[in-house]
Amino acid sequence: MDKIILITGATSGFGKAIAEKFAAAGWNCIVTGRRADRLNALVDQLQKQYQVQATSLVFDVQDRQAVFTAINSLPEAWKNIDILVNNAGLALGRDSFENANLDDWDTMIDTNVKGMMYVTKAVLPVMTARKKGHIINMGSVAAKLVYKEGNGYCASKHAVDALSKAMRIDLLPHRIKVTAIHPGAAETEFSMVRFKGDETKAKQVYDGFTPLYAEDIADITLYCASLPENVCINELTVSSISQADGIYIHK
Repeated sequence: MDKIILITGATSGFGKAIAEKFAAAGWNCIVTGRRADRLNALVDQLQKQYQVQATSLVFDVQDRQAVFTAINSLPEAWKNIDILVNNAGLALGRDSFENANLDDWDTMIDTNVKGMMYVTKAVLPVMTARKKGHIINMGSVAAKLVYKEGNGYCASKHAVDALSKAMRIDLLPHRIKVTAIHPGAAETEFSMVRFKGDETKAKQVYDGFTPLYAEDIADITLYCASLPENVCINELTVSSISQADGIYIHK
């Protein structure tokens, strides 16, 4: 099977948009996430709309055993993964350090950092054996600048940035590309999750300016994956025209 991409966190937001963008370009897609109903609907959509092959794996990236069991269970035809997009991630809460919720910290570290490491570790044996592959890690402007009340989330995305650089160094002998994409404010389910369903707070994040959208990040991801074999974009920091960094947004 030609051109296989595996995308974590594909039930919504960046992950779903990336799956649609790559399927439109003829890629066969492995979509993963925790919500089986959404994954099944996405698989049907990709196959019918874009005439590609698609399959789903239902697991939580926080669960190390579940990650390895799911990826190792892929049928032989699906094992030669060309691109891994580590997209699964989240922010929980906006609290000063002394008031932060310990469970929120654990969930962000376990998902954004350890989950990314588990999935990459599970996929790598095929890439290293083939001396070919591309790992695309979804970071954040929070990986580049710490902002007020962003403590645990910023720490997790700084780790994504550091791990992307470490992968790039360690995987050089295997000719595996590693790209980190660091988006700024993007209107997806991100803020609804961060503010735990508070629609008013979530909407206020994007009031007064035009943010990024999931489709923008999907376009950028496809571009990074479409370059010649000898070219690797190591990292990109991307924001809307109204945003300078993790702190300054003109509204």
